[in-house]
Amino acid sequence: MSAARGTASAVRVGRRTVELPRPDKVLFPADGLTKADLADYYRRVAGQMVPQLRGRPLMLERHPDGIDDSGFMQKDVPEHFPDWLARAELPKADGTVTYALCDDAASLVYLAGQACVTPHRWLSRADRPDRPDRLVFDLDPPGDDFGSVLRAARRLHALLDDLELPSLPMTTGSRGLHVVVPLLRRDTFDEVRAFARDLAELLAARHPDELTTAARKKDRRGRLYLDVQRNGYGQTAVAPYSVRARPGAPVAAPLDWAELDEPGLTARRWTLRDAEEMLARAPWRDAPRGRSPAAARRRLAELGEGG
Repeated sequence: MSAARGTASAVRVGRRTVELPRPDKVLFPADGLTKADLADYYRRVAGQMVPQLRGRPLMLERHPDGIDDSGFMQKDVPEHFPDWLARAELPKADGTVTYALCDDAASLVYLAGQACVTPHRWLSRADRPDRPDRLVFDLDPPGDDFGSVLRAARRLHALLDDLELPSLPMTTGSRGLHVVVPLLRRDTFDEVRAFARDLAELLAARHPDELTTAARKKDRRGRLYLDVQRNGYGQTAVAPYSVRARPGAPVAAPLDWAELDEPGLTARRWTLRDAEEMLARAPWRDAPRGRSPAAARRRLAELGEGG
């Protein structure tokens, strides 16, 4: 990819012209990838990524000095962000937070220009922030053992099928996989997380030598962690198609279940350089509609009673 030069450049995105400050700033030093490269990637994938973000509050992972610097997480929208970028003011324990929303391609490119390498999304939308429409299982392996991730994902998929809940896998671009369950917006976060915890505990009980729900690393004893803690009000999960702040610029890539059988699949299989290949696949284009976990909760209780 080629990077624009100069102190700023203008990028035409739809009906807007977005200013890209310091487009030649190198964000991925080991790969020579610049802010212009990051913005170009997000412009290309916006057609498939923005529907996954629209209406959802975002936490912005920004690395203005490149990924070798620690960067920072940002919730509140800075004053200099343009008026046309959508916002949502939502309550927190001691006040409110004004979050950025990403409702169009121009917003996504603008955030890249602000060195937002990775947007992390809420599992609910801003109009009903206490009613999630996504449930996420984060399959967190010990070390880089991706084989354990694949085994856990297949077992989780089978259990969700038994409960008649559709599910979508996604590489995280880091070490593991996320399994995303679309929901109807009927249950609270507490109800959804309790259901996810019960499901994870049943799966761990079936495979106690390989899986655990222990939050403390010292209690996991080399087993894969079935993490459901992201399913809470104000919690976030890495958004589909997001670039991760790691060498190689790996991407959180949506998959279909058959792709878990492809040789060479890892959590970092897809990168910023693979935009066109990812777009050609579009595995979530016909994603299933959300379901209520109410019936699944009853079936899960029956499975638990049956051992």
